[in-house]
Amino acid sequence: MKKSLILTFALVAVIAGSSYAQGFHLGVKGGANIVKVDGQSFDQGFQVGYSLGGFAELNFTKKWGIQPEVLWNQSKTKTANSFQQIYEGVAGQDITLNYLSIPLLLTYRPVPILSLQLGPQFGILLNQNDNLFDNGRKAFKSGDFSMLGGAQLNLGGFRVGARYFVGLNNINDIDNQDKWKNQGFQLYVGIRII
Repeated sequence: MKKSLILTFALVAVIAGSSYAQGFHLGVKGGANIVKVDGQSFDQGFQVGYSLGGFAELNFTKKWGIQPEVLWNQSKTKTANSFQQIYEGVAGQDITLNYLSIPLLLTYRPVPILSLQLGPQFGILLNQNDNLFDNGRKAFKSGDFSMLGGAQLNLGGFRVGARYFVGLNNINDIDNQDKWKNQGFQLYVGIRII
């Protein structure tokens, strides 16, 4: 307990010190998620969901920094016709998954107007469509781990960006008969408020 408290305090001190020296900013953002769940059980078309949350910019130098975020991300998909051949369920069933996502992005700015970003995204499943199965709470794992990369335009205090992400772990919590992975694009606009 003491070690984690000391480690947390040290991390906050390092971030606060570096952000004071180079720049610390907070903002809000929102946009669209164009997502599909890979797997034989799902329709392979992309569906549109939404994203809303906040971000911080911690700039270590004029070119390098990190951008941690906390987002509510919605993923939508649909079961394929082959779904009922693999699992007991309904083909053509719409599914909505809501995640609390925490991306931690390394940011490189070759020019002040452009940021290139790369890093992991951790997702915690908040709820899911209970109509998928009678035991719908057990169909999807409660977490997702993704890698994402993209670019962001920095227009004064405004941010406009696009990212691609791919899930690295199987989110199927029924069995390993069919592996399910999230992937898609995130398009967003944001504004720096501090």
